[in-house]
Order: sequence, then structure tokens, then C-alpha cells
Amino acid sequence: MKKIIVVVLMLTIVLGLCACVQNPAPTTDDQTQTKKITLSLDWTPNTNHTGFYVAQAKGFYQEAGIEVEIIQPMEDSALMLCASNQAQFAIDAQDTMVGALDSDEPLNVTAVATLIQHNTSGIISRKGEGMDRPSGLQGHSYATWNLPIEQKMMQSIVEQDGGDFSQVTMIPNNFYDEAEALRTNQTDAIWVYYAWAGISAEISGLDFDIFYFKDLNPTFDYYTPILVANNDFLNSDPQTAKAFLEATMKGYEYAIQNPDEAAQILIDGDDTGSLKIQRVHRMQIAGGEELVKRSQNYLAGEYKAEVEQWGYIDPTRWDAFYQWLYDNGLTSKNLSGIGYTNDYLPQ
Repeated sequence: MKKIIVVVLMLTIVLGLCACVQNPAPTTDDQTQTKKITLSLDWTPNTNHTGFYVAQAKGFYQEAGIEVEIIQPMEDSALMLCASNQAQFAIDAQDTMVGALDSDEPLNVTAVATLIQHNTSGIISRKGEGMDRPSGLQGHSYATWNLPIEQKMMQSIVEQDGGDFSQVTMIPNNFYDEAEALRTNQTDAIWVYYAWAGISAEISGLDFDIFYFKDLNPTFDYYTPILVANNDFLNSDPQTAKAFLEATMKGYEYAIQNPDEAAQILIDGDDTGSLKIQRVHRMQIAGGEELVKRSQNYLAGEYKAEVEQWGYIDPTRWDAFYQWLYDNGLTSKNLSGIGYTNDYLPQ
């Protein structure tokens, strides 16, 4: 939700890059027959991505005959790189993927797995100020990304709870640190993904209330984040795609069983250094390795949740969210039934 897909502009940029690249498709080392794959993250490395780093560190990709390069592109460009086959795989989300699908010329990508089984996002506010339920936002400020889907979801949950959404003051969400924004009264409520920003707020010592979208409306239990793949790559080399997903699944399964070790693998594999950064909040330390390890232990129970197979996308849930978008005028066409597949997951 936090990303805005500016399709036309970014596609122009990426196509310009493509013109300079002779062979953007996955390559094969002639001597070792190792397939080379590029994975574009959606953000700097975090615990959403741990399974990829574990699969790499534990040799699961190597065993599958794959060499994986993990890249962190400029903001909002992961999907565009995947559409152009500069990256065969990329991280996105079902809500932000709408811009890629709702077009007369949809982007050349398909979701092939979900990284986390349920939507862990919700609205946090300072504890005890009456915003522990959606109607309590009335008369308070909410930090918005000013996205149509986001604001329609907010309106829906506030009004379904008996509140007046027009009485919620919308302010720009340009905050890097959600907990600090609440603590310093820059906003009264803000959207967070609990596995990272919520746990960071706890570590910082902030007392807060939270409600989750999936608990208020099952339709809002959409898939975020997801793994998408280039369609041409899927069609031309399905065996490599399946091998990559099987090795990745092993990485996430290992992270589920060994969260502390997996957290350290992620920290060690992060070449940006961002996971070792600690931020000071009024003498409280937030972030750094403690955040990674606590987040990893939380997500160990969320990667698969109640389903048997990591990565599985439930068609009913996928379609329900896109049907809601269409019914509420947020898409020009009904996207139910398109944009995803489970065919490349291990059988």
C-alpha cells in the first residue's frame, strides 16, 4: 500500500534500460549449467524476505542449479523491472499490483506465491485515547498516503463501525518512524505492518492500541507481500521457475523452524547495513538486531499460518479483494480470477 505504482513513467525508464541490455533473460553458465536468476526486492532487506536469504546461505538455490542475485532497486521499480524481464522475480503486493493489471495493456507479470499467508497490517494509535476501534478515529488525525484503495478501505471500516469518516482529519504520511510520529503527536493514528513497524514501536517503549484490517472485514485479508514473476520467463523456462520456488520454499520452511538462526542469516546477508541500524527514542533503543529477531519469531508463525504449503494463494480470497475494488469503483474492470497462479509451487 505504501508504494505508488507510476506505471507509465517507470515503464518508460525501464524500457530505456532494456534497449541497452542485449539479453535480459535468465542466463546459463555453459560450464556448470547453472541458471542465473535476478530477484528484485520491494524495499531494503527485512523479515518479509528472510526465506530468500536463507535459501541462498544454506545452498538450496545452488542445489537446484540456480545462481540468484538479489537486488534493491529504486523505489517502486521492482514490478517494472520484472515486467521487462530485467528481474525474473520481484516482490510486490496484491493491492499495489492493481496498477499492473487494470489496463488495456497489463504488465507482463503474474503472482506465483505469497510470502505471508495473511495481511498483518492495521492502525495503531496512542493507547487509551479511544482509537482502539475504527469509529474512534472520528475527531482525530490519520496519516494517509493519499492512495484511493487505502482511503476507501479506511472509509469502509470507519463507517461500518458507526463513525463519520468525514470527521477524520487526513494529514500526509511522510513519516519514516511511525512510533516517533505518534509519540510526538505529529499524528493520532497511522497504518503499520505489525511484523515490522508494530514490533519496532513495542521495542521503542510506545504504549499503543491496534486493530487489524483482516479482523474487521475478511475481504481485507488480501495478500501482502507477494512474489511475482515475468510471464515470458514462466512460459519459456517453467522448470527453472519451479526449481526457484521449491528452493525458496525450503528457505522459508527453514526460517519457520529456526527463526533466530534465520534472523542472523538475514542480518549477515544484508549488504545495505540497514538491519544493524538502531534508532534512539527518548533513551529507548528501537531497531537493529533485536527488531529483526523479534520480527522473525513473529513471522515464523505467519509465513504459512494454517495452510500446509508455503506460498499458496487462495483463489477465493484473492478474488474477493479484487471484486470489492471493482464494486467500489476502484478498478475499471473486474480483476477477479486473473493475476495469480499456484502452478509453479512444489506439488
